[in-house]
Formats: sequence, C-alpha cells, structure tokens
Amino acid sequence: MPLDIRDLTILLIEPSSTQSKYLINMMNNEGINKVDVCKTGADALKFAQANQPDLIISAMYFPDMTAIDLLKQIRAQGSTQDLNFMLVSSETDLEMLDQVKQAGVLAVLPKPFDSRDFFTAMHAARDTIEVEHLDLNDIDVESLKGLIVDDSQTARRHISRLLHTCGIEQTIEAENGLQAIDILKQETVDFIISDYNMPHMNGQELAEYLRQSEYSYLPILMVTSEQDSSRLSAVRQAGVCALFDKTISPSSLKESLRAALSN
Repeated sequence: MPLDIRDLTILLIEPSSTQSKYLINMMNNEGINKVDVCKTGADALKFAQANQPDLIISAMYFPDMTAIDLLKQIRAQGSTQDLNFMLVSSETDLEMLDQVKQAGVLAVLPKPFDSRDFFTAMHAARDTIEVEHLDLNDIDVESLKGLIVDDSQTARRHISRLLHTCGIEQTIEAENGLQAIDILKQETVDFIISDYNMPHMNGQELAEYLRQSEYSYLPILMVTSEQDSSRLSAVRQAGVCALFDKTISPSSLKESLRAALSN
C-alpha cells in the first residue's frame, strides 16, 4: 500500500505556543496526527537523533539558536543528516534563506503561507521515503548515471538522495565546473545537475563550455536560488534543459529528468 502523508511522523520546532497550535490543528484536520513539538534547537536535535522523524517543520529562530545552526548540526551527524526539513518563517533576508536552502531542504515557506504549499511539501517528504522509478521508454533507469556539480557537499548529498527516490542510484560528484570537466574526460554519464553559483567555474560557464564540446549531447539541469532575470536568461541561452530552485520536490525533479532524457 502506498505511503500516505497521514502516516508521516512530524517534528515541529516552534517556540510560539500559538503558532504551534495553529500548525498542529491544520495538520490534524488533514488526518496528520503523529506530531511532536520542541521549543528549542537543543531539544529538537536530541529528539531527531532518538526518533528520526519523517519531516522536520521549523521556525527560523529559537531561544538557543537559529534554524541555520540547527541544520548544520543535523546535516553533520550520520543518524540525522538525511532528515527532511521544511522552514516556515517570516524572515526576508535572502542571504539567511539561501543558507537554509544550501543545507538541502524540501521547502521554505513565508508567513503567512498558502496551505497548498504546506501540504505540497508534506507530499514531497512522503516522496523521499518511497522509491518510484522514472518511467522512460527504451531506457533502463537503473543503468543511468548522473553527475552532480555543487560546491556544497550537503547540497550534493540532497540532490543525490532525491535521485535515489527516482530509482537512479549511480551518481558522481564534482565541486565546480572545472572538476566536472575533468570527470567527464574519465567517466561516462547520462545527465548533469549543476549548481549556478560555484567558484573557479560556475554553472553557466560549465554549460557554455559543454555546448561547444564533445559533450554537447548531455542534458544539463541547473539548480539555483538566483533571482536576477538577466542572469537566468543567459543560463537558458547556454542550453540548460531546466532551471529549478534548491527546494525542488522529488516529483518536480522526476518530471524535469523525464523531459530532459526523453529528448
């Protein structure tokens, strides 16, 4: 039987009793009742280590730390490094929000948020638990190999985990465009998922190089939190198949891959 979001175990980290009550009621109304609440980062970390919840829903600020501090500790420990995380915050500082996204999260929702976005993230958490192979004509998904290019090890691990939910187990990692090119000279891959902002050679420069090389046939999907429309336009013109945010859901990644590999 397919996993339902009502089966998910949730850790809610929220110092405000009013806010936590609101979120719990919203989940309860959808039949989601396995919800535990912590008010501090330290308590949340202990709970996560002991229980490995299916999804952590978190505010940005706690009495003892921020969500960024907590995420760093969660991602640094083997028992918790792959836990699903959703931020719900009124924070507008783009640099802080980008740090959260870099840590590999399913969603960053503003306050107030659209309940549809909230439950979309819940479904994304479910999708990371259930492996559903890509359906591709004439292609054996298990034989596919992807190259993940990102200067953040945490971000690379997050993308790799999302690929595993699509049935793609074979991945190679590079820290920047130059390293990716060196790998391509030694390894055969079927697609590339690259970050945009990287040292030495960024994602756009990598895409432009590949389009003029013997690797021009490779589909390139790009992850970015870039907001500048002119830069994004330049990336598209470089021949990138798809652009998506770092909080892409497993289902959206699956659709992007299906489109890229089918063409």
